[in-house]
Amino acid sequence: MESHGTTPNEINGQVHRDKTRIILFSIRKLIQAGELYSKELSKIHSISAAQLNCLLALFENGSLPPSQIAKYMLVKSSTVTGVVDRLEQKGLARRMRNSPDRRIVTIELTETGHQLAENAPPPIQQKIVDGLKKISEAEIDEIVFALTKLTDMLDVQDLEVT
Repeated sequence: MESHGTTPNEINGQVHRDKTRIILFSIRKLIQAGELYSKELSKIHSISAAQLNCLLALFENGSLPPSQIAKYMLVKSSTVTGVVDRLEQKGLARRMRNSPDRRIVTIELTETGHQLAENAPPPIQQKIVDGLKKISEAEIDEIVFALTKLTDMLDVQDLEVT
């Protein structure tokens, strides 16, 4: 008698392919959401997401040295230098040297930067932060585990985030 049924290995292979498609599709959706947010931010406010994050760090905390801004933005200090350069060019922030030691620099918002920070949309990551507040620690641990595994697969765990 000839069997035309599907073997367990074939079923497992199909399930694996289906789940892989779902994972890849979800990653693409995340990337597209970030790109759409960045395009809208650029179109409406003429700034990047990194520039908005810098403005908001200054808006919420007052004048800060670049190293503190980097901590709030979760980036390296070298990234902040370029972001502040662009904010200065746009008249949204300025570098201040108020200390007798001229090497010590703080960044502050201009009036225009303050107004933009006050009226800008929340950063896209705020939606994630708000969503994570609504789920259990166990679910957060699962997300951390899965995302860490994905970044390890891509060998991007040391990639500088901007």
